[in-house]
Amino acid sequence: MQKHLLEFYRGKRVLVTGHTGFKGSWLSRILVNAGAQVTGFSLKPPTDPALFSMAGLEGRMESIIGDVRNLEQVREAFEKAQPELVFHLAAQPIVRDSYRDPVYTYETNVMGTVHVLECSRLFPCVRSVLNVTTDKVYENMEWEYGYRENDRLDGYDPYSNSKSCSELVTHSYKKSFFHDGRCAVSTCRAGNVIGGGDFANDRIVPDCVRAAVKGEPVTVRNPYSTRPYQHVLEPLLAYLMVARAQYEDLSFSGYYNVGPDDKDCITTGELVDLFCEAWGDGMSWVNKSDGGPHEANFLKLDCSKIKNVFGWRPAWGVKEAVERSVIWYKEWAGGGDVTAVMDEQIRQMFFGGENHV
Repeated sequence: MQKHLLEFYRGKRVLVTGHTGFKGSWLSRILVNAGAQVTGFSLKPPTDPALFSMAGLEGRMESIIGDVRNLEQVREAFEKAQPELVFHLAAQPIVRDSYRDPVYTYETNVMGTVHVLECSRLFPCVRSVLNVTTDKVYENMEWEYGYRENDRLDGYDPYSNSKSCSELVTHSYKKSFFHDGRCAVSTCRAGNVIGGGDFANDRIVPDCVRAAVKGEPVTVRNPYSTRPYQHVLEPLLAYLMVARAQYEDLSFSGYYNVGPDDKDCITTGELVDLFCEAWGDGMSWVNKSDGGPHEANFLKLDCSKIKNVFGWRPAWGVKEAVERSVIWYKEWAGGGDVTAVMDEQIRQMFFGGENHV
């Protein structure tokens, strides 16, 4: 099934917003390898080092540097790409950054979504649109059970709330402009992703890597916060499944949680323990809660819907996800071939066993 999934994308015209980011770089690598005609639209890579610069994509896809806050730039990207499928990943994705610059966060995450959907409305070539949001769109009640797609949307901080607004914008455009069946629209709400090539600030695995390279203990701000951690390839496979299914059958359009099983919803401290074990070299961590801005303490997703509709299942537990992340980062730290690691992990996810459908 995974092989057939990638075969679907061969020759398809695909636009990926946010292609220079962590998730976007992995998604672009998958699509390019599958033979898709990929156009990316994004700001310049957000980190240094940057996965996009290492991912072997130059010359294999069209990379347009632009800002989703600018409707004309988005329209020009659609004009150039003439996409059949659109994956909207462009976002300001960091909670703490959203406190520092809420206006930019709302402009990017809300009006950026409006601009992508408006262009999808105006260009009849578009058949399938997937807006990637987050598990943080829900009003967080610190419940023990996972949030379901019909639970209340109301993120607390500017990042989470802007993504809730992005969901509502998508719902409105879907009902107002896409009810004729010409184009299918879905959102996917993913949990915390980890994997090789993430160098963002204020994310736990990149913090671990920076400490490991320096030979220092990891500083952990919120070791008791529970999060749904999963390898980045898990939701990407789900996005590709949803986008293909609704392209072929409008009835599959909807709203889908994508996260790990309950056993892999662990605390940040437990995640760092797994990282230290996988990295070796006597790595350790210290608890230094800095009393920073509000973030949810307990968060997990109920993914029954995507499992029932598509038969999707997580392939790798959180321990395996951490181990694969460490393999990538050690290859990078040693000056090795990270694209070979990427391709091998993509092969394992899509062809490596009876893991999804």
